[in-house]
Amino acid sequence: MSSSVTLSAATRQNLLSLQDTAGLTATTQNRLATGLKVSSALDNPVNFFTAQSFGSRSGDLGSLLDSISNGIQTIQAANQGITSIQKLIDSAKSTANQALSTQITTTGTAANDFAANTSAATSVVFYVNGTSKTATIASSSTIDAAITQLNTQAGSTMFSKDTTGKKIVLNASAAVEFASTTGQTALGFTAGGGADTANKYGTGNTAASNSANLTISGVETRNKLAEQYNSLLIQITQLAKDSSFNGVNLISNGDASNKLHIAFNERDTANLDVQGQDLTADGLDLDPITGNSGATANGQGNFLLDTDIKGTLTSLTGASDTLRTASSTFGSNLSVVQNRQDFTKRLVNILDTGAANLTNADLNEEAANSQALSTRQSLGISALSLANQAQQGILQLLR
Repeated sequence: MSSSVTLSAATRQNLLSLQDTAGLTATTQNRLATGLKVSSALDNPVNFFTAQSFGSRSGDLGSLLDSISNGIQTIQAANQGITSIQKLIDSAKSTANQALSTQITTTGTAANDFAANTSAATSVVFYVNGTSKTATIASSSTIDAAITQLNTQAGSTMFSKDTTGKKIVLNASAAVEFASTTGQTALGFTAGGGADTANKYGTGNTAASNSANLTISGVETRNKLAEQYNSLLIQITQLAKDSSFNGVNLISNGDASNKLHIAFNERDTANLDVQGQDLTADGLDLDPITGNSGATANGQGNFLLDTDIKGTLTSLTGASDTLRTASSTFGSNLSVVQNRQDFTKRLVNILDTGAANLTNADLNEEAANSQALSTRQSLGISALSLANQAQQGILQLLR
């Protein structure tokens, strides 16, 4: 004997309609809760896996954006270093020009009348801006002959005689020093006090202390400016070495291995290598101004010669040109990387939007569906009630 309940056709039809409505309501409520119309492969396998692929690539590119951003900061750090180094170069130029405008002079009049040695010729060794000169004054030479010999060896008219015609006058646009006190006294100048300066003008060249009758100006000023210039070169090197970001420095080492690699896609088939450059003082071919001692002594250090200063200014101009070229190169690379960064951001947005279009639900539509299904459910319940009323007549007969 069957234990199942027998329902009329009308009742069963209305019941099925209510069940369908309940299923659709559950689906709509899930979409409203999750915001997704495709939340698993069962909903729509094509859309689900396509959206998943878009999302995976979007994530990969999003990870690359951090690397690209670090690359931009590294290039900007290098460019900022170049800008600051250029300012130091300008300061070094100013220092060199100041040295060039500082006039070196040696002036003075001998304290004693000139009197040539009567028994033998006298050799007077003196330095003109560090260059050794030797004047041989014949025995019993007149003051005019002695002056002629001195000027001939000096290469310019710097020696003359005073109004009395008996004393030698020195008026030179250069630093003039004597190798020994003997040379000073031979010309009538008082001997310099104190010890000789060993190796003042190159190896093996000594100079006597300055005579009280002579005044040398400009040399110490140029020495101080040379020290200032050397200090600026140190600052240039230190600044270049400090222009790093995240452990990468593009301006302190020009080695081929020193480069910044930036990947633009997840397979690294699109990338950019930014080659580092050596923009330290050595890399810019800026040599410190050497003094008058040590293995590199040439007797003409510390901005003593105008030609050396002009050579330094030429080197500084070349360094500025190198900095401008480097800045242009880094600026071009920075433009490329920033362009790729903007492109990647937009591509990530496109991929996310594409994935959303395949899986996201239209919440406005689902909200309308929810209201319609609620009305449909109410109507279904009413219809089921009406279908059951047809069987209530039989119940009345049985009473």
